[in-house]
Amino acid sequence: MTSNVSTRHEQPMSAYLALWNGADSNTDAVSESFVAYEPSAPGGEVHGPDALGAYVRELRTAFPDFTITPEVLLEDAETVMTEWRATGTHDGDFNGLPPTGRTFEHKGMSAFVIADGKIQEERMYYDPREIAEQLGFLEE
Repeated sequence: MTSNVSTRHEQPMSAYLALWNGADSNTDAVSESFVAYEPSAPGGEVHGPDALGAYVRELRTAFPDFTITPEVLLEDAETVMTEWRATGTHDGDFNGLPPTGRTFEHKGMSAFVIADGKIQEERMYYDPREIAEQLGFLEE
């Protein structure tokens, strides 16, 4: 699967992926009550479209080439599950960690709740220690 997401929820999912991949800064794909359970976010959560936009900008400043590539997608009427691969090069500060110039690649999974054409929630499942190890912050 490429950056175009083929799903009955194609519009919000494609727009959301474009946000993360830096192709668009628009957060219209998410609801006002949106929450992301994101292990690398401060406190592990991001609430609302403005906070999401700020978080993604911070992430993309630290990892300018950050890319998420969906690999497997399952869905029903209100849920989308996707397995994805993320890559990036650490060229700026992130969560207080100075740039290393090193790259990371890891796999994860996300569960989305979608209603009224908007993403209401995302729960991300991955091990942030895997990224920290690849960037040299943990002993390998």
